[in-house]
Amino acid sequence: MNSVIPLSPPATPTSGPHNRPRQVAFTRIELDRIMSLYGRMVAAGQWRDYALELGSKQASFSAFRRAAENPEARVVKDPALRSRQGEWVLYGEGGVVLKRGHELAGVLAVLERRLLKAVEG
Repeated sequence: MNSVIPLSPPATPTSGPHNRPRQVAFTRIELDRIMSLYGRMVAAGQWRDYALELGSKQASFSAFRRAAENPEARVVKDPALRSRQGEWVLYGEGGVVLKRGHELAGVLAVLERRLLKAVEG
């Protein structure tokens, strides 16, 4: 008599070890680029604090003028938007979308220009 061995269902792409949802995170290169900009903004006196938030759907980097305020800028990586508007979004102080894009460099260019104005002015 042949016995049928039930196979376990295949793991979903959003599950990791021990069936925990995967976490969206910045790669080393992405984080290096963001932290480089942060360091230059701190040296220019524009920012004083930051926060990282890594979740199952998106990762964000928030920069603050003061720790008790709302973030002056927030860079969000949302892989679900990769095929549409681009996975990168830059939000301003009031939560307004300043830039969307497929490349981190293009999104950060808005802040780079702001830094140049602050240094020159």
